[in-house]
Amino acid sequence: MLWIFAHPEQRSLNASLRDEGLRELAAAGHPTRVSDLYTMGFDPVLDAGDFPADPSGDRLRVGAAQERAHRRAELSADVSAEQEKVRWASVLVFQFPLWWFGPPAILKGWFDRVFAQGFAFGVRDERGHRRYGDGGLAGRRALTVTSVGARASGFGPRGVHGRLDEVLFPLLHGTFWYTGLEALPPYAVYGADRLTDAGYAEAAAGLRERIRALPHTEPLPFRTERGGDYDADLVLYPHVAPGRTDLGAHYTSADDRTAPCAASGGAARNVRR
Repeated sequence: MLWIFAHPEQRSLNASLRDEGLRELAAAGHPTRVSDLYTMGFDPVLDAGDFPADPSGDRLRVGAAQERAHRRAELSADVSAEQEKVRWASVLVFQFPLWWFGPPAILKGWFDRVFAQGFAFGVRDERGHRRYGDGGLAGRRALTVTSVGARASGFGPRGVHGRLDEVLFPLLHGTFWYTGLEALPPYAVYGADRLTDAGYAEAAAGLRERIRALPHTEPLPFRTERGGDYDADLVLYPHVAPGRTDLGAHYTSADDRTAPCAASGGAARNVRR
């Protein structure tokens, strides 16, 4: 398992939960590798330094440059090292605090650079592009572990923030599922800035249970692009989820959407989110 960790503080709640998860994996005999992006000093900026210049002298076309460099094994050393870890892993855990309804910039940059065209997406077969359930990373699973400062109620069906699975839809569907990763229901700790010792114990126990359940956890039931639900313009056929225009239409059943786990809140604990 590859654990990708994106938090700048080693004394944080997130770091404590990461260590809980890694101990659980070790106790079960699972081999693990960790990419601690801040500690590594991972550069999140995709630019021309990731690959050799186009020999034709043409302007930088990022997708084409990524694919050419990947095919020729010419991607920068830090990107190549992360891609090797991804190839090695059958499960990827992405852990981060929810900042502005998404992951920190360093993790977004990791996706930009590591999930390169020709490696994670932009792959083809005799039927055309492989994506949404059949991308370059097919056969692997992805678990999101995140902390949220707000209360869980605000992320409920009528909460002001929106459902967490919808807030994370660009990651779960647009990044994981697009590249072929099976997205597992995310694990979230709410009220992270106000967590008590009891709340932390509950959150840690919940994460350990999620880790133990990984082998038989059902992924989010997203529709596949080639499963017969979408037309040639990648629009759902009228008979599929008729009348629905919300994100739930892209699940095989909206009722299957799974709310993430939540830890209890309370007085502030001596850790940062």
